[in-house]
Order: sequence, then C-alpha cells, then structure tokens
Amino acid sequence: MSFTGKTTYSAGTTLPELAEDVSDLIGIISPYETPLLDALGDPMREAKSTHHEWLEDELLPNKDSINDNTFTDPASDTDFVVDNGDRFRVGDQIQVKGSEELMLVTGIDTNTLTVVRGYAGTTAQDLADNQQINILGNAALEGADKPGARFTNRTRCDNYTQIFTATIEVSGTDMAVSQLGLADEIDYQKQERLRELIRDMENTVINGGQPSSTPEGSSSVRRSMKGVIQHLSTNIFRVGDSGFPTGGELDEVKLNYALRKIWGSSNGNVDLIVVGGFQKRKINAFSSESRTYSASDTTFTDMVSIYESDFGVCRIVTTRWMPQDAVLFLDSSRANVLPLAGRSFHFKPLASGGDYECGEVIGEYTLELKNEAAHGLIRDLSTT
Repeated sequence: MSFTGKTTYSAGTTLPELAEDVSDLIGIISPYETPLLDALGDPMREAKSTHHEWLEDELLPNKDSINDNTFTDPASDTDFVVDNGDRFRVGDQIQVKGSEELMLVTGIDTNTLTVVRGYAGTTAQDLADNQQINILGNAALEGADKPGARFTNRTRCDNYTQIFTATIEVSGTDMAVSQLGLADEIDYQKQERLRELIRDMENTVINGGQPSSTPEGSSSVRRSMKGVIQHLSTNIFRVGDSGFPTGGELDEVKLNYALRKIWGSSNGNVDLIVVGGFQKRKINAFSSESRTYSASDTTFTDMVSIYESDFGVCRIVTTRWMPQDAVLFLDSSRANVLPLAGRSFHFKPLASGGDYECGEVIGEYTLELKNEAAHGLIRDLSTT
C-alpha cells in the first residue's frame, strides 16, 4: 500500500516549513592567481620615494665592429676604421669573429687602427665592413710606463611607483543581516578587492608603461610604473629579424638562440621563462616525439616545468597576463617588485557620510629591473 501521509514534495519546493539548505562556501571562478609575483617572491627592502632609482655599471667592452668599406686589399691592408677606437690600446691582440687570423694593434688614430696582419704565424684573411672584432687582451712592454687610465661611468636607472586602489562601501543594513557563506561583509569585500588589485599588479609588472611626459605624476597625470617589457631594449628578438631562426612557431632553436644571445652579452643567469598558455603548449611539445610509454602506463604526461639548457636552468612560469605572441626571459635575482615604505596593500577606513561603512584597499608599488641586458624577449610568434 502506498504512503498517504504528508511528504516534502507535497507543496513542491515552496513548502514554508522546510529549512533552507545552502552551502556555506562561496565559489569564485574568476582567475586571480599571480604566478610571476609568486616566482619573484617578497622583496628584501622597500622603495623610499615615488621615484625609485638604482645604480648600474659595466666593464670596459672587449669587442667592436669594423666600420670600413674602402679596403684595397682585404687580406693585407694594415689600416682600417672601427666604430669605437677608444676601446683599443696599442699592444692589443685582436681577432675578427669567425676568423683564425690574429692581429696586433700598433697604432690608433681616433677610430683608425694600424695593425700587424697574420700575427703569431697565423694566415691573413679578408676583412669586411661590419665584422665583429674581439679584443683578446693587451700585451704590455716590460718596463714601460703605465697605460692611460680607463674607466666606465655608473648610470642611474629608475622607475616610478604606482598606486593601486579600490573602494569598499557596505550599508549598515547589509552589515547587520545574517549572510550566507560569510560572517562579515566588509572583510569579504576586502578579500575580493585585494585579489583584484594583486592580479592587476602582476599584469602591470609585465605590460605596464609610464607617461612619456610628467612621469612623476601631477593633479591630472597619473603616475604609473614601467613594466618588464617596456624596460627591455637590448635582447628583443622578433620573428623575421635578420639572424633569428626562421618560422613563426616557438621551438627549441628559437629558445636557445635567445638564451645564447643573452648569455653572450651579459653575465645574467636567466632562470625564469615566462609565457602565456599558447606558448606553454609549444614548450611542452619539445619532447613529445621522444616520449615513450609502456602498456601498463595509465597516466599521460605532457608538461615541461623546467627547461635545462647550456645557458641555464629555467623554470617555466605560465601566466594569463603574458602576451600570447611573446616569451619573456628573466634573471629573477635582478627583478624585484617593491612597495613604497609603509604603503604595501592595506585597508584604510574612511569617514562615512551616511548609513554605510566605507574604506579603501590601497597599495603603492614599483618594479626594479636591474641590467635590462640580462633579460630578453621574443615577440611576434605564431598564436594559431
């Protein structure tokens, strides 16, 4: 015999005596992770001014280029012009890149070098405009006077702080009522806005720029920090550039080309390769042809988290905020995201003008990217 008593479904879902059954957890789908900031970690110091500066220096260069297309006999001419004659001294052994011939500098007239060709029994080879010259070292004469002093000048590099802020307003009634999933609406709003601001800060650290005029800010100009990409000028490699490997897709040849160029021009230790989702899949595919599986394997692995090359061991960082056509190479020891002293993210209560509570979540930060030539960037890669 069927049950004829009262049931929960007798009045559908609107039965007034039924208690609500609502999960006490709130799910968030919006992306807010900050993998690059996590990889860089917290800085060891703070910025002391809205205009943050740091000093950089470099050693005297040991390479230059030929700037002469007037050779009468490229295999025997003993005088030729270079880009920077002040980089050379009498007694320098020099060698053109890719050549076996050694030359000895015997005279310097502004940017014109006089040399001994085929020095040390080597065979003279043709010289040409724009060839790179490597300075091996200087051979001093015994008992000679000291050479003229040479030095480099330290340079100041800078960036400005940027204020990140979000307002919170909650009515008195909203604070008084019981809420599902939370105990305090103000605290919940603080968490939400803070997640958004930190997310935006990572995006700015990568892609941000500063105004071309009045970068210090004014009553009408907003002060903003220059991001990593905007800092770089030396090691920027674009698909289609002369010398850059052909093809639009990211592969190991392009990755190692960039790493080798950065290694060749600096003592930087690239340890982070920062990419978006599309280029991360290309990196994962580097080893796809060499993977092997046995019949008992039940897990398919298709992920590269660390790339180890001759020029460094690099952790792969995948962030949503990286341009999809780009790969960024960072020496993390030279990159810091600094708060202005006393201005790391915090909540500042504000005076209420009515039946509500309000305040701001505020933080002021800048990017310190030392020695931009220690980092690099590939652009214009295929994204389809």
